[in-house]
Amino acid sequence: MRLYEFLLTNREQILMEWETFARSCAPASATMDVEALRDHASEMLRVIAADLKTSQDTHEQSEKSKGHAPATGSTETTAAEEHGAGRAESGFTVEQMVAEYRALRASVLRLWTREQGELKSADIEDLTRFNEAIDQALAESVAEFNENVKNAKEMFLGILGHDLRTPLGAIYTSARFMLDTGELDEPHRTLTERIAGSSKRTVAMVGDLLDFTRSRLGGGIPIVRKKVNLGKVLHDVTDEISAAHPERKIVVDTREEEEGEWDAARMSQALTNLIGNAVEHGAPGTIVTVELRGDDENVAITIHNRGAVIPADRLNGIFNPMKGSATPRKPLAGGPTGNLGLGLYIAERIVHGHRGRIEVESLEGRGTTFTVHLPRHESPPGRG
Repeated sequence: MRLYEFLLTNREQILMEWETFARSCAPASATMDVEALRDHASEMLRVIAADLKTSQDTHEQSEKSKGHAPATGSTETTAAEEHGAGRAESGFTVEQMVAEYRALRASVLRLWTREQGELKSADIEDLTRFNEAIDQALAESVAEFNENVKNAKEMFLGILGHDLRTPLGAIYTSARFMLDTGELDEPHRTLTERIAGSSKRTVAMVGDLLDFTRSRLGGGIPIVRKKVNLGKVLHDVTDEISAAHPERKIVVDTREEEEGEWDAARMSQALTNLIGNAVEHGAPGTIVTVELRGDDENVAITIHNRGAVIPADRLNGIFNPMKGSATPRKPLAGGPTGNLGLGLYIAERIVHGHRGRIEVESLEGRGTTFTVHLPRHESPPGRG
């Protein structure tokens, strides 16, 4: 009996052993019924049997051995992908799901070789193709499992950030009201100022978290363009940062025409992140310079500081929050933004949303320069 025939004829016995193993994957399996434990195993066996029955040339075998599934032309998810997503939703660990496939492989090989007795050359080919099919199904399940877990984590962070905004906003508003009355004596006034400052920075971090999860989940950061004086936005941002860091000097030069169509709030957020980053990482006693230049179509904002050079391995991918998080960052007390390491990522996403780009240069003896390039107006449909 060929292996594909064995899989179909003995499918129930194989599924019983699959179910027994799946039930051992505690704690997720504790409340699962038979259908949930078996999940898509029956369909996966049917797909594997059909694959074994189909002829395969040398190229197809080579591709499959590398984990590349043959193109089917279908956009529907496979049984293995659905199994991966289902196991993630059920609370299985990826190790438990991989173990399921290992147990399935061992179960089928044990049962089939016991029935076959002496293996023939055709049986060896069947075994090879069966192992390739199991590996392919496993790769599909793991990819879908990881995608499901990633999306769930980011959705959780988004919901958490959204729910935190209201109580944090209430704390900040209440603290500001108490300060504005002018009726607080020391040390109560100083303590209330700390509450207001800390809650304001926490609200900023929550906002960064929400923007991060929104962009990672495919929604992007929403941009609403209106006629804006970008020079005024730039001066407002630098005034706020200078007030928070009176010991640092920021020089702003906005001699050129500054009006265009941008999202003022989002550009303020991006510039706060970029200039705040320059202040944070600039050497003490040095000046941070900000220049705004432009022509009829585009503007460029350069932000320069002097300090430690950004290593080449960090410069490439500096806007990637996952890469940046590997290097510890020293918090800047009283800074204009929180320190989740998302500032540069969000700034780049905001600029990208305006159809612009950010360039970075960091050289020994010359310092670090971030240059933001922005079109003055939104590109007409079909352009840029």
